Amino acid sequence: MAELILVRHGQASFGADDYDKLSELGWRQSRWLGEYFKERGVAFDLHVRGSLRRHAETLAGIGEGLGRTLAAAEDARLDEYDSHSLLHAHLKGKPLPQSGDRREHFRILREAMYAWADGTLQGHPHEPFADFRSRVLSALADMGKSTAKRVLVVSSGGPISTILADVMGMPLRGVVDLNLQTRNTGISELQAGASRIHCVSFNNVPHLDRPERDGALTYS
Repeated sequence: MAELILVRHGQASFGADDYDKLSELGWRQSRWLGEYFKERGVAFDLHVRGSLRRHAETLAGIGEGLGRTLAAAEDARLDEYDSHSLLHAHLKGKPLPQSGDRREHFRILREAMYAWADGTLQGHPHEPFADFRSRVLSALADMGKSTAKRVLVVSSGGPISTILADVMGMPLRGVVDLNLQTRNTGISELQAGASRIHCVSFNNVPHLDRPERDGALTYS
């Protein structure tokens, strides 16, 4: 593997009954990213995505922007953690405040995720952080065995942040800090050398950085 392009999915349907589907803006973000790749003549030798609906729809949107259908290998190891289970465990069964305030929601989620990364989150059943990290990094290791020169990976903020934190040698809580900064359809680039993988860039959104797309930058 020479180059790995990690893309977080487009904006999902926060607050809706089915979060896992893209919002209309999420579809536009994905198509704009595909158009950006097309404008620059960027081509991929391999496409890999998680198994969630928002991953599949994001890849489909990128394909629309490129003007072609993208076939991808599906890898559930690149799926996101279950935030509802983490919140339920952190709140010890109490309901999440229903203020609709995104900042409050993500403040509580940060607390839950720190406890999860620390190994101190108790209560409601949830995937242990060590298991989550292990599955994500095993997917990275398998991609590293590919002979493809440029790989497009569509996943979620948690797996992408886990990969980047490991590559950069960050403490486990660094996964949480990176995760909560990831932008929808943000691009992170990794370069594989002979003995290690290097981080080239994190969380770029050049396809959204245009005056007519004001308000298109989202985080959930």
